[in-house]
Order: sequence, then structure tokens, then C-alpha cells
Amino acid sequence: MPERSDRPLVVGIGGTARPGSTTDRALRLALDAAEADGARTACFDGVCLAGLPAFAPHARRRDPASHRLLAAVREADGVLLASPGYHGGVSGVVKNALDYLEDLREDERPYLDGRAVGCVVTAFGWQAATSTLLSMRSIVHALRGWPTPLGATLNTAGSLFDADGACTDPKAALQLEVVARQVTGFAHAYARAPVAAASGREERWPARSAR
Repeated sequence: MPERSDRPLVVGIGGTARPGSTTDRALRLALDAAEADGARTACFDGVCLAGLPAFAPHARRRDPASHRLLAAVREADGVLLASPGYHGGVSGVVKNALDYLEDLREDERPYLDGRAVGCVVTAFGWQAATSTLLSMRSIVHALRGWPTPLGATLNTAGSLFDADGACTDPKAALQLEVVARQVTGFAHAYARAPVAAASGREERWPARSAR
């Protein structure tokens, strides 16, 4: 079994079914900031989430994609969630992915217990962004996670990214960086060394392993 890395694992979950969406780009930039702050990352973007079957709590078997998601969250030291604002709440594909975390209810750390969760919302207008952020924070609380003090709200009414995916709005870029650093800071402070050493996470989740 390889020696445990001191770098925490931050798992990104979010996006839309459209490849290259603003939400996907925001999530990846936040993960980049987490890596710059010393974390390893794994990303489950919108295309990945859109391929998950509808969550069925009574089902006894899960498909490979949902197994990968659950394994990553189980090993995560922190989580970054990103969703567009759809009708005042998180998108269906993101909510469906979060519903799968019900399978972690019997874990030593059930659901998102003991992990900081950074919330990122993209929406056409500040009202939708704010209401969606509140909804996302409520979900994180229900899953026993710790929402970071700052939640990033990105207004897509203006231009945010260039053709190469770089953020052209300094305020939006700063929000994503701060949220990511709050997640990694919490993860560094509350690293679970005994559990991590037993799991062999470095072998299973190297940097960018699921991206």
C-alpha cells in the first residue's frame, strides 16, 4: 500500500449537460485554485452527472458511474459543488447526484459529515443566483456538511469567460479562488490521518484522476 499523501482530496461535483458550460468552467477554475493551494482533485462534471441514472433508493445495485462518484466522495476531504440556478434551485442533474449520497448514510462519516463544502452558483441575474445559493446551502446542511463562509455567485448576464475558458471577470475569479481556498484550508486543518492511511487514497485518487 502506498504511503499516504499529505495533500487533501477535493472532489468537484457540478455543471450542466452542455459541455463547456459556464458552470463547468467555474467548477474547473475552483478546482484549479484548490490544486494551487495544495489539494489533489477529482471532477465529476455536468456531462458525467447527466449520465447518472435517476436515483432509486430501493435499488440494490448501482452502475459504474455512480460507484465512482460515491467512492470519490467517501474518500474526499472537501467538496466543491457547482450548479446553475434553475427556477430558484439547483439543477436536476446536480440534485440527482447529491441524492446518491444517501448511499453513504451508514458510513463512518455519513453523507458529507466532517467536510467543508464550497458552493458555486451561476445564474442569469442576482436574484436567481442568491436563491439557488440558499437552496444549495440547505442541501449541504441536510447532508451534514460545512458550507464555506463564502459562496460564489456568478451572474451570467455579463461575459465571464473567454474562448479558452479563462475568467475575464476579476471579481468572479476571486470568489472562486476564495471558496476553493476555504475548502482546502478546512481540509488541511481537519485531515483524518488514521483513516486516510488505511484507505490508500493516493493510489485510488491521484491528482486530476477523474477529470
